Amino acid sequence: MTHIILTRHGHVDWIAPERFRGRAELPLSGLGKKQAAALGGRMARTAKPSAIYASPLSRCMDTAQAISRTTGAAVHTLPDLVDTDYGQWQGRTHQEVKERWPQAFKNWFEHPDLTAIPDGETLPAVLARATSVLRKMLSEHPNDQVVLVGHDSINRVMLLHALGLPLSHYWRVRQDPCCVNEVQIASDGCTILRINETYHLVDVESQGHPLQLKPRTIGRQQRPFL
Repeated sequence: MTHIILTRHGHVDWIAPERFRGRAELPLSGLGKKQAAALGGRMARTAKPSAIYASPLSRCMDTAQAISRTTGAAVHTLPDLVDTDYGQWQGRTHQEVKERWPQAFKNWFEHPDLTAIPDGETLPAVLARATSVLRKMLSEHPNDQVVLVGHDSINRVMLLHALGLPLSHYWRVRQDPCCVNEVQIASDGCTILRINETYHLVDVESQGHPLQLKPRTIGRQQRPFL
């Protein structure tokens, strides 16, 4: 049984106002560094990962290094954990995209699984990357605990797949900065242990960014994912 601890990078300045960050290179903000340190402290108390894998973007790599400093696990770059390619929307605020591509913007929030972002990546393509990550973990870490540091989008898609839910449910899964999700996977299915848990951030000043402080634990739900 492979035990995956899936987390999101810490806060970056482009989180508010809402913007399509995608693959833009954004450093952790002061708040994000505090969140990453708090996450590292939580991992030191509750986890013993054999390895840490992170998206190549610095906000994920720096979050992963904060975990590495407290757990001693080595950090590896995993390109398939990178954020969605938002094409022509990358770097633009939601309002800017709404004004220039009103129908596509509307579709993104109503039918995200069917939306084609101009010159960007579709959610089915993100799902293909997510399942590739899961297969890699199962193959290379069949009896280990590993940490994956990703982004809002790739994390949502990975969790939907583990839950057996379609991509049309994309907006029903929330991923706060430095949250903790836990999934156990085996060749015949998976078990969801927790989603978007952030109690370890309770003492981190939010600076206007709302934190989900109550643990969210999902009961056992199993399905094949290969």
